[in-house]
Amino acid sequence: MNFKEIEPKWQKFWENKGLFKAPSEPIPDKKYYNLVMFAYPSGDIHIGHFRNYTIGDALARYKKMRGFDVLHPFGWDAFGLPAEEAAIKHGIHPREWTLNNIEVSRVTLKRLGIGYDWDREVITCLPDYYRWNQWIFLKMFEKGLAYQAESLVNWCPHCKTVLANEQVEDGACWRCHQEVTRKNLVQWFFKITEYADRLLQDLDRLEGWPERVKAMQRNWIGRSEGARVIFKLDPERTELPVYTTRPDTLFGVTFISIAPEHPLSKTLSKGLPEEKMVNDFIESTLRRTERDRTAQGEKNGVFTGRYALHPMTGEKIPLWIGDYVLAGYGTGIVMGVPAHDQRDFIFAKKYSLPIKVVVEPHSQELNALELKEAYEAYGTMVNSGPFTGFFSFDGIKAITEMLKEKGLGDFEVRFKIRDWLISRQRYWGTPIPMIHCEKCGVVPVPYEDLPVKLPEGKIDFIPKGRSPLEDVPTFIEVTCPKCKQKAKRDPDTMDTFVDSSWYFLRYLDPKNEKLPFDPKKANAWMPVDQYTGGIEHATLHLLYFRFFTKVLHDLGYVRIDEPVVRLFNHGMVSDSQGEKMSKSKGNTVSPSDLIAQVGADVTRIAVFFAAPAEKEILWSEDGIGGAERFLNRVWRFFESALEQNEGEERPEKVWRKLHQTIKRVTEDMERFSFHTAIAALMELLNVLEEEKSKGKFARSVMAIYAQLISPFTPHIAEEMWEKLGNKSSVFQSEWPSYDPKALEESEIEIVIQVNGKVRDHLTVAKGAKEEEIKLKALDSPKVKNLIGDKELKKIIVVPEKLVNLVVQ
Repeated sequence: MNFKEIEPKWQKFWENKGLFKAPSEPIPDKKYYNLVMFAYPSGDIHIGHFRNYTIGDALARYKKMRGFDVLHPFGWDAFGLPAEEAAIKHGIHPREWTLNNIEVSRVTLKRLGIGYDWDREVITCLPDYYRWNQWIFLKMFEKGLAYQAESLVNWCPHCKTVLANEQVEDGACWRCHQEVTRKNLVQWFFKITEYADRLLQDLDRLEGWPERVKAMQRNWIGRSEGARVIFKLDPERTELPVYTTRPDTLFGVTFISIAPEHPLSKTLSKGLPEEKMVNDFIESTLRRTERDRTAQGEKNGVFTGRYALHPMTGEKIPLWIGDYVLAGYGTGIVMGVPAHDQRDFIFAKKYSLPIKVVVEPHSQELNALELKEAYEAYGTMVNSGPFTGFFSFDGIKAITEMLKEKGLGDFEVRFKIRDWLISRQRYWGTPIPMIHCEKCGVVPVPYEDLPVKLPEGKIDFIPKGRSPLEDVPTFIEVTCPKCKQKAKRDPDTMDTFVDSSWYFLRYLDPKNEKLPFDPKKANAWMPVDQYTGGIEHATLHLLYFRFFTKVLHDLGYVRIDEPVVRLFNHGMVSDSQGEKMSKSKGNTVSPSDLIAQVGADVTRIAVFFAAPAEKEILWSEDGIGGAERFLNRVWRFFESALEQNEGEERPEKVWRKLHQTIKRVTEDMERFSFHTAIAALMELLNVLEEEKSKGKFARSVMAIYAQLISPFTPHIAEEMWEKLGNKSSVFQSEWPSYDPKALEESEIEIVIQVNGKVRDHLTVAKGAKEEEIKLKALDSPKVKNLIGDKELKKIIVVPEKLVNLVVQ
């Protein structure tokens, strides 16, 4: 059968019926919010998108048949750098490029038969969406969660824009993969650190999330308990705060190292012989990437000519600038304990700095001169004044308490996560709704003036290291809302991850012109019951949208403070050689081409059956052929079933296999094991073909078969359902249930052993008596030949498993 010919018919049927439109407010115990990560419209959708969206679609259709009010919306993550780069390359406006791509992708998704509620579609680059980004920004600003500060930031020389810490992967830009440098700029931040503890602790509540994602977020948030230790600059007594998790090693400090980016670094050596050497070192170090500076191997530094005073002993400790110390971690100042920290050990060895052992393993002495590497484990404290003899854990507490008494330290909890830097020096993003006035300072745009729209017309998008909006007078030049004097808009736009941090809430009320969403509707549908997408944004989007949800909860707009109950990460789709698909490599697979060749349902089966949903697919055209052959077999059997009058005869094997399949497919749908669900349907088809001549049962069985296969091949299932005489959609029918009695086997197979070795198999009625089993075993031709005239000494029967004949 040419399956692709029937697909437009059913897609139009679903659209006309409004089959996938969700109610404004669901029945509370029957709501199911099924969300897939929305798409970035860089062109038509690719096979990786296809996999994501068909997983979500199969689940939505299944849950609808289980009686749920299903919300299955879709939208477009439409701001971002590729649109701007395309505008530069092709000479068209990013809006035009983006909206054209959306139109192409939307058509493809509809051809795939994905059951979205298109009335709820959101497009983040349109003012009716990004207005609410600005609204949320202003709410955060009022609460002190949005602030502007000068900071050393990650700068991508290729994209010519700032990157958040989460967007730097192994020292490279997450988008263009070029090395990232550091730069001092005044930027806008969201204070995600204010929520670090809650974001960390609440991971334990997310039982439906993959442990891998939770582990990645725990590591990124990076909570550590330690102490703040105050060294003082000699002779000025300027405080030099250090954060350490190992106060028990305080007496082993032999130098202090400061990050080259630290504000003190350039002033420490002023007027000293070391000044030029220090400044040259700082300049050369800042040209290197953080990845390079923190890599394993040699550590570099320069002595400042200055000293600090040890908080316990008063000893003078030399101050160094070290390339392996980063300003963004801890305080940007570290205490050098070479005997008990490997980086410090390498540094001390290179510059012949003292090494002092202050912690030893139990019952073992360490000689500083003989150390080949740092001893970093806990142990017994030595050479530590009044704390000598303490075990490390006790020493950590005791030393910190004494520092606190002296006003030179305290217990402290720190997080690795930094505040979210959201400023971007590009055009195609949400304008930051702030105004800079010489008289009034930084002034928020009044709510009634939102949205602050991006300027249209001819814009020079070529990156210059500053926002293109600075060169648009009609945009940048405004009147201050407070003093009515001349002022300027903030020229930067927001990180596009702001768009995706709350889009799931806009789906609930996409036409609202007074608020981002109606809290009543949000409370009716939230949290998201199932979220499906890739794992690549585990410490980006999947962290940011948790942060936004908590902020909106605290502001009183949503009852929940975690957005998603259950998260599923599907595997990637690579080419047959395991290479990541990309247009530059020429190895991409277009779903549009596959639909044109074999239809959507064949393509869906091929993708579902290729691998477990959470595993990588190595794409091969062989899968398309296998899927097509299977569906042709299904259709041939179905057509033969239509010719058959339904009768009473139903072979027991068919009855049992049918109910086993219902049970198995149902369980597999719940656990995203789609490939095994399809395998079960293949096995059932085998039995149906084998038993076809033994009774008039096929029509009733194929009605259930159509229901079971419908999440995977919705068009074919609808065609079958209609030809069986049904007027409504198969997705308006109730998902089949299985009869537990049918699962019980009436016959079982047991093993026949002779002297412990398997010689034959025997089929007997379940619950057969021992005597009957013995007689049947002895009657086996194979057993008769083996035993012959030998004496039978004993017969051992293990019920429902085996019978063992012991002979001489």
